[in-house]
Amino acid sequence: MDIKPNFVAQAYANSTAAMKPAPMLANSSAQTAVSLVGNFADILRQGEETAKAGLVGKADTLSVVEALAATELAVETAVTVRDRVVEAYQEILRMPV
Repeated sequence: MDIKPNFVAQAYANSTAAMKPAPMLANSSAQTAVSLVGNFADILRQGEETAKAGLVGKADTLSVVEALAATELAVETAVTVRDRVVEAYQEILRMPV
C-alpha cells in the first residue's frame, strides 16, 4: 500500500479543521433571543389567522387544530422559559454578597 505524505497531512488538516468549534459572535445570544421572540410572534399570528379562517369556513378543521396545537406548544414553552428565568434570578438574589 502506497501512502503519500502530502495526502496524510492534508487529511489530518481537514479533520482537525472539522473538529474546531464554530466561533461565537458577541451578539449571538441577543440575536438568538430576538429570533425566538420573532418566531413566537409568527406562530401566534399564524394560529390566530388560521382560527379566524376556520370560523368563517375558509380553513378545514384539521388545519385549525394543528395551528391551535402549535400555538399552545409555543405558549407553554414561553411560560416554561419565563419560569426558569425567574427561578434563576431568585437564586441569584439569594446568593450572599
